[in-house]
Amino acid sequence: MNTQVIHWFKFASPQNFYNLAGRMWPWFATLATLLTAVGLWISFFVAPTDAQQGEGYRIIFVHVPTSQMSMFIYIVMAAWAGFGLAFNTRLSGMMASALAPTGALFAFLSLVTGALWGKPMWGAWWVWDARLTSELILLFLYLGFLALQASIDDPRRADKACAVLALVGVVNVPIIYFSVKWWNTLHQGASVSLTRSPTMASTMLWGMLIMVVACWMYAITIALLRVRNIILERERHTEWVKHALE
Repeated sequence: MNTQVIHWFKFASPQNFYNLAGRMWPWFATLATLLTAVGLWISFFVAPTDAQQGEGYRIIFVHVPTSQMSMFIYIVMAAWAGFGLAFNTRLSGMMASALAPTGALFAFLSLVTGALWGKPMWGAWWVWDARLTSELILLFLYLGFLALQASIDDPRRADKACAVLALVGVVNVPIIYFSVKWWNTLHQGASVSLTRSPTMASTMLWGMLIMVVACWMYAITIALLRVRNIILERERHTEWVKHALE
């Protein structure tokens, strides 16, 4: 039993995780590429035209996955940051820093695709809708995390400061998710739920689910690649990094 615990916890070391990430990212990158190609093909060429929204509804195959990932990545980022704050582990702060840019990208894409969808559906590029506003706040939280990280020279101090910001900001995620239930908004409710049957055609559903998984694979790939670069930067004075760069 103790041997298994040691085996798993050895990857908390930046050196060991660097090697693990190097072996894992090509697999996730391959899955991301294949799933994105299949998902886009189903979404734009196989899924039927929506009876009410016409062809314009197809933007949801990008909008919904990016919106979900923007929220999920923030939760994971905050969890890593909180773990590092509680246990003073170096890798935790590195992982939080690696996730933040990808989360910001997904939040930005969520807002842009939402505007492209909203213009023909609502007649406006932007409204101060509860979900739109809280998603915009999420983007600002990501950007604030990145700005705070860059403004502090000491990486360990930066990790602690960013962890506090991430943990405070995580309260915004349930606000985004439940905004359509708590307030009268233009956004429709979820089309896919664990508690009821989906309200979309099966082809649409498969296209949506494949795009969601593709975004997951992309996020993992980029996080692993970015954390490897962060590890090399922060551990550059160690012998193993010098040997790895030779």
